[in-house]
Amino acid sequence: MSDPIARSTPAKWASISFLLLGGMLVLLVSLSIAVSVGAVAVPAGTVWGVLANKLSPGFVEQTWSQGREAIVWNIRFPRAILAMMVGAGLAIVGASLQAVTRNPLADPHLLGISSGGAFGAIFALLHSGLFLGVLTVPLLAFIGALAATLIVLGVSRLADASSADRLVLAGVAVSFIIMAAANGLIFLGDPRASHTVVFWMLGGLGLAQWDQLIYPLVILILCGAWLALRTTQLNAMTIGDETAATLGIAVARFRLVVFVIGALITGVMVAFSGIIGFVGLMVPHIARMLVGGDYTRVLPASALVGAIFLLWADIAARTVMAPEDMPIGIVTGLVGGMFFVWLLGRRSL
Repeated sequence: MSDPIARSTPAKWASISFLLLGGMLVLLVSLSIAVSVGAVAVPAGTVWGVLANKLSPGFVEQTWSQGREAIVWNIRFPRAILAMMVGAGLAIVGASLQAVTRNPLADPHLLGISSGGAFGAIFALLHSGLFLGVLTVPLLAFIGALAATLIVLGVSRLADASSADRLVLAGVAVSFIIMAAANGLIFLGDPRASHTVVFWMLGGLGLAQWDQLIYPLVILILCGAWLALRTTQLNAMTIGDETAATLGIAVARFRLVVFVIGALITGVMVAFSGIIGFVGLMVPHIARMLVGGDYTRVLPASALVGAIFLLWADIAARTVMAPEDMPIGIVTGLVGGMFFVWLLGRRSL
């Protein structure tokens, strides 16, 4: 990783600003394509015309059918927006975990956080019932993700696995155990409902609905803002605990809070998208390649690249086996697995 403390010249800041602005343009183009493609192709002009009329009725003359409007507004836009939120959320979680663990392989999937979230979601769907309505699944997914986080930290402390690589190994071990328990829940649950939990096991965005997007959006904004206000601490943590402590950071407490924030974001995202692996692993590395190691730039760049990446992963999932939707977790797992192998082979790792 590049030195996060190194000072940036005005020219470098201008270059980074250009990259971020370019990334925003790519995001808008990707969003347009994501809403346009599918079993029923919709022209980009129709996509933005529908959006304009929804925001300001009558702004554009309607030349499209009600059926196409329903496809664009009720199905594809919510799905694309959920993809952007999940991609951005998992990416900033991965970037933050890599900072506080000083491990380039840290990611909510490998540390067992995603598995804990899936366990909570499956328990809510098959055993507890929706006792809090639509909030039940996100709440239990967060509790499961938080429990998995605390178990990983407890196992690493019990085994004196304080090094970064051993922490990831502890996370992988706990992840296997939790997924075995989740499979047990599926086995003991109603067989007629088992197809529902496949959504959480393989990952997918097909259940996105406008009235439910507010929950991941609020969590992403609040938790993302909390992390963005603490980029100085994240920069210090990438150098080492001793350096961070000399700067007045309560290292153990700060690391724990970042893990809890990561569990909250991951749990809520898993509740609405299922297990989508490797986004938190890949995207922060790509962001650092583009903007350097300063977390003032890494976090927004990670969010942007994560949103773009998951949009295109969803495009691939919907087109490779059209008209059937491939689970998006298969796409991210395939790409992420290859990236993981490449990352392991880097001499700088």
